[in-house]
Amino acid sequence: MTQKNRGILTVVSGFSGAGKGTIMKELMREHADCYALSVSATTRDPRPGETDGVEYFFRTREEFEQMIAEDALIEYAEYVGNYYGTPRTYVEEQLSAGKDVILEIEIQGALKIKKKFPETLLLFVTTPSAAELKQRLIGRGTESVEVVESRLARAVQEADGIEAYDYLVVNDVLSESVEEVHQMIRNEHRRVSRNINAIHNMRSELEDFMRHNEKGKEQ
Repeated sequence: MTQKNRGILTVVSGFSGAGKGTIMKELMREHADCYALSVSATTRDPRPGETDGVEYFFRTREEFEQMIAEDALIEYAEYVGNYYGTPRTYVEEQLSAGKDVILEIEIQGALKIKKKFPETLLLFVTTPSAAELKQRLIGRGTESVEVVESRLARAVQEADGIEAYDYLVVNDVLSESVEEVHQMIRNEHRRVSRNINAIHNMRSELEDFMRHNEKGKEQ
């Protein structure tokens, strides 16, 4: 498969409450033929209604640690006693099939992936302002004041790493943000560094034309 047909690995991060999950859901609904949302592996037990290979790839702790040993994960972390990680095989299969693979993970995991795979596209989702972020968290009505404050404190830490990302998505109007993310990824396919093979082919064909013309003049 030529480079231009290979999918792009895209990592989406953002502040809790900024709406990154909602953007991803709408993006997949509107452009399901273009994207594959990466399915993570985990050692936690399935919740009612969850299916292996849909919400998560459910694995035992031994199976997960074997995946770590075999370098079968792009990134992984342990959280509240359970492992979570991104299987390499699933991502590679989707990229090779021409799908742009989207991972929705936190900033530390995103930077690990960028280090391993420099061509990864990093998008960071934020609200128009800190006041709006706080209002959205409070507006959920599902979290205590303490939880809201902890999420805001986490946002302060995450804000220090935004410069490592390629694009900032200011999620004000949802429909506009979804289209913006779609266009960012579409435009990335036209980046010169991702089209080296096509450029070389064009250059070779032009050189062939020149050689053919020169031979014609000699005759």
